[in-house]
Amino acid sequence: MIGIVLLSVFGFVLVMLTIMTYYLRGIAQKTAADDEAGVNVENKKEEIASSQNFVYTALVLVSVALVASLYLYVKGTPWEAHLMEWLNIVVRLMHITFGIAWIGASFYFVFLENALNRTKDVRDELAGNLWAVHGGGFYYLEKYKVAPKTVPKHLHWFKYEAYFTWISGFCLLFVVYYFNASALLIDKNVLNITALQGIGIGVGSFVVAWIIYDLLCKSPLVKRPILFTLLGFTFLVGFAYFYSLVFSSRAAYIHFGAMIGSIMVANVFFVIIPAQKAMVNAAKKGLPLNPQLGKNALNRSLHNNYFTLPVLFVMISNHFPSTFGYEQPWLLLVIISLGTAGVKHYLNLREKGQLSVWVLPVSVVILLAGAFISAPPKDPGACNSKIEFSEVNAIIQARCITCHSSKPTDDVYKAPPNGVMYDTPDDIVKKATLIMQRVVVTKTMPQNNKTNITQKERDIIRCWIEQGASTK
Repeated sequence: MIGIVLLSVFGFVLVMLTIMTYYLRGIAQKTAADDEAGVNVENKKEEIASSQNFVYTALVLVSVALVASLYLYVKGTPWEAHLMEWLNIVVRLMHITFGIAWIGASFYFVFLENALNRTKDVRDELAGNLWAVHGGGFYYLEKYKVAPKTVPKHLHWFKYEAYFTWISGFCLLFVVYYFNASALLIDKNVLNITALQGIGIGVGSFVVAWIIYDLLCKSPLVKRPILFTLLGFTFLVGFAYFYSLVFSSRAAYIHFGAMIGSIMVANVFFVIIPAQKAMVNAAKKGLPLNPQLGKNALNRSLHNNYFTLPVLFVMISNHFPSTFGYEQPWLLLVIISLGTAGVKHYLNLREKGQLSVWVLPVSVVILLAGAFISAPPKDPGACNSKIEFSEVNAIIQARCITCHSSKPTDDVYKAPPNGVMYDTPDDIVKKATLIMQRVVVTKTMPQNNKTNITQKERDIIRCWIEQGASTK
């Protein structure tokens, strides 16, 4: 039955894609023929674009509804974990792909702004130009101070990369953390709240963060860069600390990145794209344009550019428990964010041709400081007696096997996380290094200490591993 449902879902989506493709291709071919014949087809092209957006939106909404229905259908069955894993794979791949496109565009255009020739043989209407060579060809780019006298018919808008990165990231937040809120989002040792309360706090914090940031950008402080930067950094520190008081450390990191990502996409949606649309409309109608709109959009683009490396770190942080597993996770998060933003500042200065002796070394020292303070103690304690494997096995069977088994009994995990299983003595010995890192050093396993492992039990496991991790 489940197989039939899956085939129905994929069949429906395939049929919709086929119909949409043939329909839009037919209209586009007719429009192209009219264009060659000299017929004015601008309104028709806008109609095609609107139709495409409508069809794509409808297709996405229908697909989401079908997946949600399928999830409700398989909930509580062995297929639930399988479906969630594939949702994780698909949405994560989309998020990474769109994120690469968005961040790549951000890096490129900030480089372009920094590297423009603004003095030599530059026409009055231009802010600068740049010669480049790439992919076996030469390119010549020009930036106008405001807009060209005649706006070309075809303009490429860099916005959908940002929108789809945020949408896919928000979906991934639900798939990984909100659908499994009791296991991954909420740590009752941090704050005893319900799953709905945690989700509400998480989503609500993104809105609050944008409002505070936007007001800060619209205040007179934006004209005082040093003070603005200090207040902005304090704002980020406050949210990092706040998340660490509410969520599990791993979820706190992800929410910090999602908060910054939400600010970035809001910059695009509420400031950058409206300013660009105003510029295009004014140029088409021959009306004067307030140049401050372009300056505001450029400032927000620069902010987004500095946000990129901290966000990229957060995207990979869940693979490195030595970061979010630190006893003060918010502090390490702030240190790494500051260090990576410093590295980006150094790169931006280099693109401008400005020499900076201290920015990169200071940024590296900041990052190394994070590695230093999070290092485990050199002498965690003496092991006074030999630890037998049977004692370690008893702890693992009581604290770990509910998830890490070929047949988990946990109420959330229906398959062993990351394929890690401790069903046999050999399984345990092979993963001794991993157990040391996750259970003993970072103490990030069991997840949120769901099975209430004690410090004494962690010490027993540590001593066993230090003594050679033998089953004899």
